[in-house]
Amino acid sequence: MDNAADRAAAALREARRSGTPIPPISAGFAIASLEAAYGVAEINTRIRVAEGGRIVGRKIGLTSRAVQLQLGVDQPDFGVLFQDMEFQHAQEVPMRRLMQPKAEAEIAFVVGRELDAGVPSWAEFLRCIAYALPAIETVDSAIADWKITLADTVADNASCGLYVLGDQPVALGALNLGELGMQMTCNGELASVGGGAACLGHPLRAAFWLARTMAARGAGLQAGEVILSGALGPMVRVVAGDHIHAQIGALGSVACRIV
Repeated sequence: MDNAADRAAAALREARRSGTPIPPISAGFAIASLEAAYGVAEINTRIRVAEGGRIVGRKIGLTSRAVQLQLGVDQPDFGVLFQDMEFQHAQEVPMRRLMQPKAEAEIAFVVGRELDAGVPSWAEFLRCIAYALPAIETVDSAIADWKITLADTVADNASCGLYVLGDQPVALGALNLGELGMQMTCNGELASVGGGAACLGHPLRAAFWLARTMAARGAGLQAGEVILSGALGPMVRVVAGDHIHAQIGALGSVACRIV
């Protein structure tokens, strides 16, 4: 390996493989710019795809002001979702695949048709989104104690962990997603409160940001892909044995147990 990006990517892969968090790569490997950080993430994405991983969507991170304040950053980022990250409502989520997870409630979107003809307009973007679902994401950082900069989380695939999707898709337009309230409980105790407006003002605005950002980078949204649009409230630390339940207004609920 002959450059900092390759070395940083290798360090993150080893951290994930061993389950041992590492110091910030932004300092240890001088990964400072956003582009350099996305370059590190892309190295590991290519390696995972070469090893048989299948990309099934994207996640948007840092859309909630509450989460931005928690982590000391001021703009969204995005990461790649692989098929083996996905779980369904009421399934058990294995702690062995996580290091220092935090749960957050989100609205997920399912892409109904391709969107790959350049940077889309708002109307073109809306036309490609088919359904919304309640979701729980267990974000997870390879950086010790979550002491991350924006470059650290971007390089670490936007701190992707695992995610859980609800059972019942709702057609886009059936609900005002920006006005939905969210309550998330951990073991029956209220742990996080928020709503659709916490996600860049409206979850669809977050997904639109992703569509335009991906298009500017030469990649479009593909039919069947999932978009996790971002946290609706503060993240909550979870450990093995925790039962997480999120109610997102009339969109419905989703739950899982960490085992």
